[in-house]
Amino acid sequence: MITMKNRKLKLYTNNPSEDWWKSSKKKWSSITFEHPARFETLAMDPKKKEEIIDDLIKFKTGKEYYANVGKAWKRGYLLFGPPGTGKSTMISAMANFMNYDVYDLELTTIKDNNELKRLLIATSNKSIIVIEDIDCSIDLTGKRKEKKDLVYNSKYFGPVESKVTLSGLLNCIDGIWSACGGERIIIFTTNFVEKLDHALIRRGRMDMHIEMSYCSYEAFKVLAKNYWNVESHDGLFPIIEKMIGEINITPADVAENLMPKSIGEDFETCLKNLIQSLENAKKKAEKKAKEKVEDEEAQLKVEEDKQEFTKENKNVLSLLD
Repeated sequence: MITMKNRKLKLYTNNPSEDWWKSSKKKWSSITFEHPARFETLAMDPKKKEEIIDDLIKFKTGKEYYANVGKAWKRGYLLFGPPGTGKSTMISAMANFMNYDVYDLELTTIKDNNELKRLLIATSNKSIIVIEDIDCSIDLTGKRKEKKDLVYNSKYFGPVESKVTLSGLLNCIDGIWSACGGERIIIFTTNFVEKLDHALIRRGRMDMHIEMSYCSYEAFKVLAKNYWNVESHDGLFPIIEKMIGEINITPADVAENLMPKSIGEDFETCLKNLIQSLENAKKKAEKKAKEKVEDEEAQLKVEEDKQEFTKENKNVLSLLD
């Protein structure tokens, strides 16, 4: 295990280009990054967590390797999964583990590819560049030409259309400009991985694809340890283990139930609240499944009626002939 030296980390966000003329530092604004997330407290399958940690360590210690194979010293991670599954928390845990600053890149405020390039050049080594919800940030697939992403980059001229393109982004993260600096991590997050252009997330650009899934029993035990310093409960843990294996619930929803709502609320009460939430989720899922079946049956009946109507009309016409 490598040791990361502690220092005050920074969280950066990009400014509109109208401010850049004042100072080169104005490309980014920053605050102290103080998120407490650590891998030890991350609600995730332990095996998957270890794989991510091992990958980060290999990257951190891989300067000579990257030079030998002729690649820029950077690594891409794609975090995907439903809302509430811990994508932002994962980024914070990565930053704290690596002792890297975080650059939160908001694509919708960027005027064009040149502006994007200047922003990325202005980032430091030993940093994580994050584009959250990339499928919503800007039109990168080329399939939604009718939509306009407007950037308010001038108080005098008002909004202009954002001209950041898929090829422009790819050139910045994987082209010749990606070699300007080293020891950088690039992270994309999305709730809908199927919406992304394959060229954007192929191996070599997003080197590791990490699915942030619904809460597993192992992840629940991590949360129980985090919130209550409890590792077992003979009566209720087995019930939760069974239910959580059958019902989709996010780590965020589990954490909400484990957090006491009043001074007198104890651990057992929180577990019972979680079980009730799981039961409610199960009923909701069953109702949704039933409605889906009913809708499909209704649609099938409509199609059958159409076919019957067409058949009857053909018979009538044949009699008239």
